[in-house]
Amino acid sequence: MKDDFVFVDEVVSGIRWDAKYATWDNFTGKPVDGYLVNRVVGTRAFCAALEKARDKAESLGFGLLLWDVYRPQRAVDRFMRWAEEPEDGRKKARHYPNIDRPQMFEQGYVATKSGHSRGSTVDLTLYHLDTGELADMGGDHDVMDVVSHHGAAGITEEQEKNRAHLCSIMEESGFSSYECEWWHYNLKNEPYPDTYFDFPVA
Repeated sequence: MKDDFVFVDEVVSGIRWDAKYATWDNFTGKPVDGYLVNRVVGTRAFCAALEKARDKAESLGFGLLLWDVYRPQRAVDRFMRWAEEPEDGRKKARHYPNIDRPQMFEQGYVATKSGHSRGSTVDLTLYHLDTGELADMGGDHDVMDVVSHHGAAGITEEQEKNRAHLCSIMEESGFSSYECEWWHYNLKNEPYPDTYFDFPVA
């Protein structure tokens, strides 16, 4: 692991994580290249900002659940190869119901050069501290559809409120949102804005 990178759970206490790309529970349907363990890795600057987000979330009765932070470039390369493979239908209904695989890149849901590979971008959600249940966001991680956009029509008042909570927590902690994905935030003053790393999460 590069010197300025750490396992997030070792630095930021009180968070939960489920590294989806290290598991079979992601849009490719199997563990992705570069994810050898179910851990999340990020820069130290990212972790410092995440601590602020954790504290703000706790003040509202929420905890943070992280799905992905640092993403090796080899994982992104795997996504590109996967997008060219024949459709098998296993994950389409859940993750990309209204588009075809190549359109994930065309419509901005997956990038050929991902901010995640710079080490300070996160996919996350909220959970209720009193019950441990995930907050209802009106959609799961990596649902590549307009319902995942900020300001999406057709979600409930509670779902809209929960998305707004997450957005305010993250933006007040130094992150910027991404209009197409309610779960995706990037550290504004990231330490490696032009570097795409490829060491594995191991």
